[in-house]
Amino acid sequence: MSSIRSVQGSSLAQPGGNTTGFTAFEYGISGKWLELLKEIAPHMTRVAVLRDPALAAGIGQFAAIQSHVSSSAAELSAIDTRDVGEIERAVVAFARKPNGGLIVTASASALIHRDQIITLATRLSLPNVYPFRYYPSYGSLVQAMAGFGGGGGKAAELPLEADRAQAGGSDRC
Repeated sequence: MSSIRSVQGSSLAQPGGNTTGFTAFEYGISGKWLELLKEIAPHMTRVAVLRDPALAAGIGQFAAIQSHVSSSAAELSAIDTRDVGEIERAVVAFARKPNGGLIVTASASALIHRDQIITLATRLSLPNVYPFRYYPSYGSLVQAMAGFGGGGGKAAELPLEADRAQAGGSDRC
């Protein structure tokens, strides 16, 4: 799914209105998260993608991740982030089978429930990737820097930020 599909208008050059907008996120970068996760955990064959299906961004990010599935040989499962109980039930059920990983897409609901999501991923030993740099300060394993897109580099060459708590840091946002 291209970014233009969620924009009201016929094209970015001629949006058909007085106001154009900017996205804080280019959906294509989401596909790189799958590559990154596969490099972090090469044995991984299944990926749970936490997303908000009510947002165009949630749909777009999931579609971008789906477009990278054939190259990574991973099976995707979508988990909605609207309710913390729903998240816990779905992630726990997903983690019952081996070789799983977790991608959290960018959304307000994922941010609201980040502590629970990070706690679950840690407790269930799921390798995980998050969209923003503040997740590691809350205890996540790793996050993908949003600024790497467009370079075409391998996931192993992407900048990462390790869990600060494990590295001895304690600064929390």
